[in-house]
Amino acid sequence: MAETHLSPAAYERLKAELDDLTTRGRIDIAATIQRAREMGDLSENADYHAAREDQGRMEARIRQLQTIVDNAVIVEGSDGGEVATGSIVALRYEGDDEVERYLIGSIEERPDGLPVISPKSPLGQALLGRRAGETVEYQAPSGTLKAEVVEIGT
Repeated sequence: MAETHLSPAAYERLKAELDDLTTRGRIDIAATIQRAREMGDLSENADYHAAREDQGRMEARIRQLQTIVDNAVIVEGSDGGEVATGSIVALRYEGDDEVERYLIGSIEERPDGLPVISPKSPLGQALLGRRAGETVEYQAPSGTLKAEVVEIGT
């Protein structure tokens, strides 16, 4: 399975979510299913079918979280000197005056409104190890793009 690079805070949050779903979550959904069963005929019981769908979604999230936690690589981010997993990078694309900010890492980091760039993506790979002021070039579906690293933060 592929590694998922996470900050220590994201790892702890995902682990807590997994623990909550495998304990309280399973107990709550089992109680909801039991109450729906008591309403009668299961073939026409919308509450029962909805509860089973909720259970399926919850179990899928549990499997997803378990895989992420089992394959997590905890990263501390960078000191701001060069781009690393966990860095927040400000980029200015060639021909554009606007600066865009991105988190380099996993979508599970859930940054506040920041788009996420996977470190394994073409742009992510081009950015890793770069410093502010450097220009990166990477292959996008629309062709080769260039961007200047304006600022690196954590």
